[in-house]
Amino acid sequence: MVEDDGSVRKAFGRLVRSAGLAADTYASGEEFLQAIPRRLPDCVLLDLQLPGMDGLGVQAWLRASAIKLPVVFITAINDVESRDQAMQHGATAWLRKPVDDLALLEAIAKALSGKNVPPAA
Repeated sequence: MVEDDGSVRKAFGRLVRSAGLAADTYASGEEFLQAIPRRLPDCVLLDLQLPGMDGLGVQAWLRASAIKLPVVFITAINDVESRDQAMQHGATAWLRKPVDDLALLEAIAKALSGKNVPPAA
């Protein structure tokens, strides 16, 4: 999970762990990318607005590095252009905050299974 808001990061981490999944959390895209050589996750939950490199920048870095990693975007921003860009570049889901716990867990399950979740309007 890459989320700059500490309380949101903690809540999402707790939710994912309660579902029996391992979860590492990062406060910035750069922090996440630096950790990849040590531990490549099966999926990344990625906020759109982050300090420094934003979520789309992280996604672009992953693509440019040929790292095949399912990306689930979680954002408070209702930006259709960013959503479309993220989905065109392989995001498996685009969820709007506040995110329903079950919707998030379903998006993670689908990302891990290789299925895309249609973005909400």
